[in-house]
Amino acid sequence: MPLDGGPTTLVVMRHGETAWNREGRVMGRLEIPLTETGREQCRQAGEVLAGFSIDRIVSSPLVRAADSARIVAEQVDAEVEFDTDLEEVRYGSWEGKTYQDVVTEPNFHVFMEDPLSNPTPGGETIADVQNRGLASLSRATAGETVLFVSHGDIIRSVLCHYLGVPLAEFRRIRVDNCGLSWVAVGRRRAEVRFLNVLADSERAWDPVHWRGRG
Repeated sequence: MPLDGGPTTLVVMRHGETAWNREGRVMGRLEIPLTETGREQCRQAGEVLAGFSIDRIVSSPLVRAADSARIVAEQVDAEVEFDTDLEEVRYGSWEGKTYQDVVTEPNFHVFMEDPLSNPTPGGETIADVQNRGLASLSRATAGETVLFVSHGDIIRSVLCHYLGVPLAEFRRIRVDNCGLSWVAVGRRRAEVRFLNVLADSERAWDPVHWRGRG
């Protein structure tokens, strides 16, 4: 990422809520649409992001992310571009299953034991995921403020990089639907300004939400 033109601001947002988020199902590359609640989460996130002077929006092309990006774009007056490097992890045979079902499978425990070396059933390690996520973010140019709209595990993996957290611990970072994180990349280092900020007050101050609902 070139830095001669000043610091680069990377704002990262997970897509809005889907029915499968509520059901606890693995979406992966499946095309699952936003719920009306998810669309409202995006609208409220857009109201916050309108104050960020967003230059561009780059989104995963999967429908839940693409529609989230388009809703925000209406608020921030920016064009939406699509980048397949921001697509969710290829979860293969886990896709469509509930998390309760997936955790009973031996290959899930193999993956979680060493996600850097062991791939998902779809053929990706978390290191592969982080590499393509960082490749997308690195295409922001010096001085830009770019919003990236993506998916939970890819966002966790890139935040590990900027936070200096071991990638194997990616699941320690909470990333909610429409959670916003801000990374400022300067000449000498990157600074994470905030993580997983929620624009909608219904969730932001709901203690039940923070105990794990949804």
